[in-house]
Amino acid sequence: MPLVDMRDMLHHAYQNNYAIGGFGLVSLDFLEAIITAAEFCRSPVILNLSEPLFGQHDFRLILPAIERAAHQAKVPVAIHFDHAKQHESIVEAINLGCNSVMLDVSSQAFTVNIAQTSHAAETAHACGAAIEGMLGFVGGTEGENAINHLGEVIYTSAEEAKVYIDRTHVDSLAVSIGTVHGRQNSRTKLDFKRLKRINDELGIPLVLHGGSGLIEDQYHKVILNGIAKINCYTELSDIAAATIRSNVQSRTKKGYIEAMQDVKNNLLEQISLYMHRWGSAGRAAEVLIQCRAWQPVEQTIVYNVQKRYLQQIYALIEQGRETLSSIPGVRQVFAGWALSVSDQYQLCWRIQFATTDASKNFQSHAEYIAFIHQLSRISEPDKINITFAATSLGTNSCLEEIKIPQAQHLA
Repeated sequence: MPLVDMRDMLHHAYQNNYAIGGFGLVSLDFLEAIITAAEFCRSPVILNLSEPLFGQHDFRLILPAIERAAHQAKVPVAIHFDHAKQHESIVEAINLGCNSVMLDVSSQAFTVNIAQTSHAAETAHACGAAIEGMLGFVGGTEGENAINHLGEVIYTSAEEAKVYIDRTHVDSLAVSIGTVHGRQNSRTKLDFKRLKRINDELGIPLVLHGGSGLIEDQYHKVILNGIAKINCYTELSDIAAATIRSNVQSRTKKGYIEAMQDVKNNLLEQISLYMHRWGSAGRAAEVLIQCRAWQPVEQTIVYNVQKRYLQQIYALIEQGRETLSSIPGVRQVFAGWALSVSDQYQLCWRIQFATTDASKNFQSHAEYIAFIHQLSRISEPDKINITFAATSLGTNSCLEEIKIPQAQHLA
């Protein structure tokens, strides 16, 4: 089963009065627990990577595992990059495999928030990705994620939210109605009337940040008033930490594997509880029917080249790898030479895109046009250009192989 479009996933939840968990993860234990719980509960799920939580290590190292787990899952999965601090992070997240993003400029002035989020929305939509906006400020109190959101809570205004949505065209909106990032020190008081006004005004899926630790009645009310995605990390982090402390204290000499024992199972239990509480359990099959697949696209081009231009071509290839890889929606750029000098086509470019939309955006991008113009001046006019997409919707989804007799020896 492939990744699915998060816009479709959230719209189904919004229209059917339930919420999908955006579960924060920082390790493979979290990843396996989230996927296993989703499959056990037959629930759609969102794998949430928050940029501030990856300050100690590189999130690019775990994304390949996350993407593979999503493709192999037996339930609909989306990968969301949360709280990106700059536009470049949005581009990188999409290029690395995320199909939903959020630029967090909620602490900025209203006009600045609109301008920067609009730019991010244009980029995300050009790549076929979903984007979450944020208006108001959900501060932090206590917990390892709270330090990234220090400041007083600023409640979301329904009137400003309408203007914000009209100008930014985001697909969902994170709202501030009284929750905080991190641990809740006492029973959180939520402004349900404000949430209802926002929902009545906008009519799009809303997102609750700081979703850990609320009581069941509060979850029920926010979902009935438009919340379709609930972010949860702090409670899971505390469960994992408590499990490790208990393991270490139970015996003085324990290795890493022994210390991590039962972390995944305890996380799984809590995640499953939330899936049932938020109403997403049992929804996987109907969600899958309603969702578009997040489908990668590849373009392969093989060229005849003129030998007198080989040095220029080598330089152009190095330049092209770096330049083309930075274009939004480009997953991978491969360039190679034929193994045999007798082959008719000596140079191959293979470019993988996040979606068909990203491929179309690439064709009109100024950097690509300039690159092709340079390459055409030092290559023969004949070439083979093929664009192809994923053909399987099962767990063994793969790109269709297209055999080209002239290009079969390309590196």
